Amino acid sequence: MIKMSKMHKRLCAKSAAMLALSAALPIGSAYADEAAAAADTAPAASQLETVTVTAQRRKENIRDVPVSVSSLTPQKLDVIVSGGQDIRMLAGKVPSLNVESSNGRTFPRFYIRGYGNTDFNIFASQPVSLIYDDVVQENPILKGYPIFDVANVEVLRGPQGTLFGRNTPAGVVKFESAKPNLDKVEGYYSGSIATHNTVNVEGAVNVPLSKEWAMRVSTLRQHRDDYVDNTFTGQKDALDGYNEHAERVQVLYAPNTTFNALFNVHQRSTAGSARVFYANMIKQGTNDIVDGFDPNKSNTNAPNFQHLQTNGASARLSWDLDGVKLYSITGFERVGSYLSHGDIDGGAPNGPGVIPFQVETAGGITSVKQYSQEFRAESKNAGPMNWQAGVYYFNEDANGFSDTFDTTTHVLASHLASRQKNSAWATFASANYAVNDAFMVRAGIRYTKDKKDFDTVQADRVVQVNPTSADVSKSKVNWDLSGTYKYTKDVSFYGRVATGFRAPSIAPASTSVPVTVADAETITSYEAGVKADLFDRRARVAFSVYDYQVKNQQLTVVGGTSNVTRLINAAKTNGRGAELELEGFVTPSLKLSLGGSYNFTEIKDPSLSIATCNPLRCTVTDPKNAAGNAIIDGNPLPQAPKWTVMANGRYSIPMENGEFYVYSDWTYRSDINFFLYEAKEFTGKAMVEGGLRVGYIWNDGKYEVAAFGRNITDTKRITGAIDFNNRTGFINEPRQFGVQFKGNF
Repeated sequence: MIKMSKMHKRLCAKSAAMLALSAALPIGSAYADEAAAAADTAPAASQLETVTVTAQRRKENIRDVPVSVSSLTPQKLDVIVSGGQDIRMLAGKVPSLNVESSNGRTFPRFYIRGYGNTDFNIFASQPVSLIYDDVVQENPILKGYPIFDVANVEVLRGPQGTLFGRNTPAGVVKFESAKPNLDKVEGYYSGSIATHNTVNVEGAVNVPLSKEWAMRVSTLRQHRDDYVDNTFTGQKDALDGYNEHAERVQVLYAPNTTFNALFNVHQRSTAGSARVFYANMIKQGTNDIVDGFDPNKSNTNAPNFQHLQTNGASARLSWDLDGVKLYSITGFERVGSYLSHGDIDGGAPNGPGVIPFQVETAGGITSVKQYSQEFRAESKNAGPMNWQAGVYYFNEDANGFSDTFDTTTHVLASHLASRQKNSAWATFASANYAVNDAFMVRAGIRYTKDKKDFDTVQADRVVQVNPTSADVSKSKVNWDLSGTYKYTKDVSFYGRVATGFRAPSIAPASTSVPVTVADAETITSYEAGVKADLFDRRARVAFSVYDYQVKNQQLTVVGGTSNVTRLINAAKTNGRGAELELEGFVTPSLKLSLGGSYNFTEIKDPSLSIATCNPLRCTVTDPKNAAGNAIIDGNPLPQAPKWTVMANGRYSIPMENGEFYVYSDWTYRSDINFFLYEAKEFTGKAMVEGGLRVGYIWNDGKYEVAAFGRNITDTKRITGAIDFNNRTGFINEPRQFGVQFKGNF
């Protein structure tokens, strides 16, 4: 066993205590009491810190929460975003979570337990809800807000429809920003530079303005040079770069221990390349990349660019009264403009390979305005019974368009603009009852009413198929019931039954497909698990098993014979699996984490069939009906890997004035389907990616310098494809090496 220096022991204890405190700090109530409690329970240097989550809208030890939930700390996030990565880097970092995009940094799609939505139209809804500082980010464009200056990220698996926002049948990804405090001026700054001149600069400062007011200002700047050559124009370093900046200003008003208010203003601006597509990069009859493929070269004969601007604000008010806490959460989110323009076929008339026809398109948003309001009451009973109840309102007005272009002159050929108005309201209640010291029962119920009005507002040079508008309305009651049994003070078992609901979705019309409406889907999920602290808190384990059935699941048919989306419903989808997370200190200097998930999904609808890629250019393995369409009964859901494994380890060497460390993290996912039908070419191969970081921390953790690598094995995998023309695909992030410096004050 390596002997630890006094400085190293102080650093470990201090960082663990601060981590527990930052995760637990409320907007309201007494900060001093919380800090004192955290200090009293600070772990020893070789013990794991207590992880506090708000999965049930209350601060609780993660071991006591009857939900399969993972927590990502700021330290882990700092490692995996050091190379300028966007929110997609969360894929595979916790069990059962996948994140992907065919639009690059601006349109992420989330999947939990294999359950998500591949729809790329700007009005798409997703069964995974993303919540940032208690405000739901409903439109897919809003879900890509960068990760910086956050206190915690929680991933809640399974339906969360009782207590959270809307459209949460698959789960919730929940971000919580680091909050202002009244104590002192403090903050951090961080800068890194990596391959392709990838620059990531971020920082935050907390400033007490008076005894009652404090402000925290956070900022992020990201840049990458264009590094992909355009062999069609002969221009070097023409594609795949970006510039992004985001800011967040928070103001805390805490005049007493009874009331406080937190105001949040934020914005994001992004410009750069759209996703780079590569024509015929998939070898026919296989899912291999063609021989001689060079990801640094693309034969693009159409403009390729995108830009995005979003902003928003929120106000979170709380009143701590004698027997109850009251909360008001008001949110406003806006997409000011969005445009993504690309060469969809991925090539030019001269190839590479055979390209039957040229496709140049653009999609965008002229305006999205989203308002949300929640009022919630929470009891403070000392007895066995506690409850919370509230009302929720959501309103969105979204305006978007899609364009096609003449691929020779790049002149606009058609323009289709649509508008969707969505309003929803809900009332909810939840209660927990301690039957005795060991057994806790929880139950929740929610009523939701959701309404959408969709219209085509402009069709320029487009002959549409009727209908061109749709109005839908649906209401639903959801509930959940769970129990937690404390076998010992360190071991808990739980079981949970929960239902979820996703309101009907609408897809725009086109020249070949009318406006399509997918009816509401519902899920019933069963889950059980065990959570335990082991070996005097030197290790921790969480294991869960689940089984769910989605009725009337909304599915998106993309591609096949044309570049359009169409919505359908499957009678049933079954899912089952297991999740494991294990972490602990092997020695005081070596900490290891291991996690994994098994997710089995299966579409069950013998009557469902869809168009496929051209059989001359791909190899469909599904049986076909008399119309030549693929029967997808029995297929897994798209972008749903059956196996996911993640592992990381940190080894530290104490030194006289600091700490030297080595950190490595690895993720594995098994193969995936890109589409609802199965084809040899459109099955993504299994993928392994790894990261390495070597660093030195000194001056009691005040400064850190590190060298890092991401995707260090230079793995190249096809992560998505376009099937209606040629075997076009796109790939994962390139290998990067870089250096980072970080300081705290």
